[in-house]
Amino acid sequence: MNITLNQLSDQIWEFAETGFLETKSCHAMCQYLEGEGFIVTKGIAGMETAYKGIWGSGKPVITFLAEYDALFGMSQKADLFEYAPLGSNENPGHGCGHHLLGVGAIAAAVEYRDYLKNHQFEGTVQILGCPAEESGSGKAYLARDGYLDDTDIALTWHPGQFNQVHTGSSQSCISVNFRFHGISSHAAGSPHLGRSALDACELMNVGVNYLREHMESTDRVHYAYLNVGGKAPNVVQSEAELKYFIRSTTNPKALKLYDRVINIAKGAAMMTETSVDVLFDEGLSNTIPNFVIEDVLENAFHKVPSPIYTEEELAYAENFKNTTPLERINIPQKALDKEAIKKIISSQSIHSGFMKCAHSEECGMGSTDVGDISWVVPTGQINTACFAIGAGSHSWQWVAQGKSSIAHKGMQYAGKILAQAAIEFHSNPELIQKAKDEFNQRLGQDVYQCLIPKDVKPHLID
Repeated sequence: MNITLNQLSDQIWEFAETGFLETKSCHAMCQYLEGEGFIVTKGIAGMETAYKGIWGSGKPVITFLAEYDALFGMSQKADLFEYAPLGSNENPGHGCGHHLLGVGAIAAAVEYRDYLKNHQFEGTVQILGCPAEESGSGKAYLARDGYLDDTDIALTWHPGQFNQVHTGSSQSCISVNFRFHGISSHAAGSPHLGRSALDACELMNVGVNYLREHMESTDRVHYAYLNVGGKAPNVVQSEAELKYFIRSTTNPKALKLYDRVINIAKGAAMMTETSVDVLFDEGLSNTIPNFVIEDVLENAFHKVPSPIYTEEELAYAENFKNTTPLERINIPQKALDKEAIKKIISSQSIHSGFMKCAHSEECGMGSTDVGDISWVVPTGQINTACFAIGAGSHSWQWVAQGKSSIAHKGMQYAGKILAQAAIEFHSNPELIQKAKDEFNQRLGQDVYQCLIPKDVKPHLID
């Protein structure tokens, strides 16, 4: 007998597995889908923790996208209103709610399956298990390798603090490591014999920081030290390594910025007489919005009853809200009525209504591999309130609330809305065609070019 969806999401919260290592999470989801009669194929697109679940046959093909990877360094005990790492604070945790995301997608697929089955309708339900969203760009491999070529509409969601249709674009992003190699020596006795890899890293960062004046205002470049060459200042550091994220509004712009950063790395190596290895890690594309799908999703919000919360749940949410000063709570920029949202933020502990957003083509400052899916098939997304109003994603507060009843209700709500949207598309095939027409119009002469080169396979950099 299958476990419940709430139990499945709690299991994945407990597993807390990071990108391309989600072995237990993937197995649990596949086992659940097989128990529901889906034909499941594991290990697709060269990713051991990716899967495809299929039920039914014929058109339309509606695909739901599932994620289930955790974040490094987000360990946190459940249901505590203070920071309390579970084990080491270096351990992973579900700070972005992907344990809910993947199971919510399954809930949608099963409910839509029930609709087709009960009415004996033709149609294919597909769910794609997409690993490594946080680091690895799993969906980019699925899009690049043709796993959505037969899909008519792709639907997904993300846990959040507000109930809304996601709109707008996102940034293209390239992740790359720069590994510098020098020569160690005694920093006092024979510094002239050493060649510092750490100096090369610092010079590279200085160069990139000067580059910022000459980038487009929407470009973003961030870096972190992965290896500073040891803890001994009296040793010239022979090895040092940086990780960079390079973002722009489109793939071609991201690639040009990437080339400029590489030239700075080469220059830093020349100045220090070191060498540098450029290790391409991942790449994800900007998102192509689809207003037709957004309208269908908004209509689904109006058809599906909102969750009802108990006094205990509201008090629970209020305790988490109180961990974040009111002035630090973000007002969603795409909300149509921002004054109403300000009142909700000040008066509610968890959002229980619907936040209407204006259709937008504006590029937000984050990145997601959903963008790659949106380049090959019309794609739509929603957010539902799974967490108290207050702290945002990648916070200990989100991890702590991850197994709560309010998280479960938000997840189930998302599944019902996505299923309702799928039913709407099935019942009105002209909407599918309209979404495809908009998709083709937006692309124009552009062709999807995955930022991950064909010879790069899913991987983890040692």
